[in-house]
Amino acid sequence: MIVTFQSPASGDVIMFGDVAQRMMKLMGKDATEKGIVTVEQLPDAIARLKAAIDDDKRQRAGVQDEDLPQTEPAAGSGGAANSRPFVTLTQRAVPLLELLEWSLKKQKPVVWGV
Repeated sequence: MIVTFQSPASGDVIMFGDVAQRMMKLMGKDATEKGIVTVEQLPDAIARLKAAIDDDKRQRAGVQDEDLPQTEPAAGSGGAANSRPFVTLTQRAVPLLELLEWSLKKQKPVVWGV
């Protein structure tokens, strides 16, 4: 499943479903097929996502890139044949964070699944 986060304030952010659900939870939202981050909710969602990014960076502090996993299981996969390249939480969250920040600046909500 693919989830697209959209706002009139910026370009779309597209994620695998499992990754998008994780981002929703980090923002304090329910992991649902359709949803919205209202303009009023944007500051809290931004703060939560920034905190998760900071935590991810702290956990990886001092770890060399070559020491990170090369792959990770794809959602619902049962083995190595269904893996994808490893991507850090920070790498996954930054595009969404930027969308949220632009949306706040332009006072527009962020939606998905519509």
